[in-house]
Amino acid sequence: MSNSGGGHVSRRALIAGAVAAGGLMGQGRAVAAAGPAAQGGAVRIAPGDVRYENLLRGNNFRFAGQPDEIRVATSADQVVRAVDEAVRAGRRIAVRSGGHCFENLTAAPEVRTLLDLSGMNDVGYDARRNAFSVQPGATLGQVYRTLCAGWGVTIPGGGCPEVGAGGHIAGGGYGPLSRRYGAVVDHLYGVEVVVVGKDGRARVVVATREPGDPHRELWWAHTGGGGGNFGVVTKYWLRSPDAGERLLPPVPRNMVQHVVFWDWGQLTEEKLSGLLRNFGTWHERNSAPGAPQAGLYGILEVKHQAGGVAMLAVQADADLPGVDAMVTEFVGAVSAGLGLTPVYDLRKTMPWLHRMTWPGTGEPGDVLTRRYKIKAAYLRRSFAPKQLNALWRNLTSPSGGAGSVLLIGYGGQANAVKPQDTAIAQRDVVMKAVYQSVWIEEHEDAANLAWVRELYRDVYADTGGVPVPNDVNDGSYINYADADLADPAWNTSGVSAQRLYYKDNYPRLQRIKARWDPRNVFTHSLAIEPG
Repeated sequence: MSNSGGGHVSRRALIAGAVAAGGLMGQGRAVAAAGPAAQGGAVRIAPGDVRYENLLRGNNFRFAGQPDEIRVATSADQVVRAVDEAVRAGRRIAVRSGGHCFENLTAAPEVRTLLDLSGMNDVGYDARRNAFSVQPGATLGQVYRTLCAGWGVTIPGGGCPEVGAGGHIAGGGYGPLSRRYGAVVDHLYGVEVVVVGKDGRARVVVATREPGDPHRELWWAHTGGGGGNFGVVTKYWLRSPDAGERLLPPVPRNMVQHVVFWDWGQLTEEKLSGLLRNFGTWHERNSAPGAPQAGLYGILEVKHQAGGVAMLAVQADADLPGVDAMVTEFVGAVSAGLGLTPVYDLRKTMPWLHRMTWPGTGEPGDVLTRRYKIKAAYLRRSFAPKQLNALWRNLTSPSGGAGSVLLIGYGGQANAVKPQDTAIAQRDVVMKAVYQSVWIEEHEDAANLAWVRELYRDVYADTGGVPVPNDVNDGSYINYADADLADPAWNTSGVSAQRLYYKDNYPRLQRIKARWDPRNVFTHSLAIEPG
């Protein structure tokens, strides 16, 4: 891994960083010590408690379950006790860290115990394992700030600072630095997991990537196998393979960001198709591991015609050699030959941490718009002509004014890992596609859901309404959970949701599921089924 944009982190610096960041690292423990959970098990919150409604919902207000209890845990021991009690009582368990699940996997009617891990939010350096430790309730913003302040390192995670590390890492994790440094789980050294055995008893297991670790398969399952499948993760350890004393990628000093907006009134079907095709073609040509352009991270968002704009955003480490010229070439390539005139065109450089921790960044809406439906897919190359036609039809339809389509740059170092080496099977893709609608009121649910579902089915009409792997499509990303993939009304391909998410890695995940969750305690509508 390149060390450009950051310095060498020695063992002495790690120890010094632990002292310097002590205040940051101790916040979670200080809060926990003040609460009743410090004197016993996880806090139990039942319906009727003033806290129940406040803690019931995650980020997507479309979903609110009615569990018998919400258990707020602040330690692995409390998680063990809470899981034991739920299993003995026959209560279905769901686990939540940051609450940003796109579907109702933690809010289904069957869930009777909602285990809230938001209080388990420590981030630090573990000298015994020579790795950085992250608890599941730490938000990505907390992770970035603490690793930066203490050690000047980071992980290539997502650009939404409020997302919890728990689900983000288990599903693979990616973000603005992934084309340069790979997926988050490419740096995952180990996991601490509360599992339930055949005897129905919960216990803590540590699994690492060490070749001789008898629990190594459980580690592998957490390198993209998704949350809520095998047990309750209570800690992650992160250390890059062959990282030496640095352990993790260095923090960029500054990020350069270039944003361009085009007015929808300039777009025709030909020009919209050109934008999408140009973005894809650039990524086809510039996504090899180690390519200089792998340091660039681009997003193209085309709103529904009623939204009025199409937007291109690109960001990169400002210290990359030739970065300004690369950004200019990229922006030019996306709009080449289309005759579009930007209504807004700005390039700005800012500190990396400022960019990655700005409140609300990347969130699907604000305090009012907390209802959304998001569908997704991987792309090996640009959309096929019939797919581009479908996008035009739906983005100009009478309905769908709250919707948009995003292409997100991927590939680069994320494609340097073999599909079988982690649970992430998609290791030759260059983009992720997101189809979404974000709205405010409950009475708008039906119309918005219908639009985004019909859009998706139209784009993938040739493969049963879903992105069955072929020369263009390559399934989908489990962290962009979409229950429709398991619904035969929307998936007529004959390919299961699990195969779309995990491809040929699914049988191995099933075997691990059978070994570590033999009673199928941890399950949901997209869950891995025991093999």
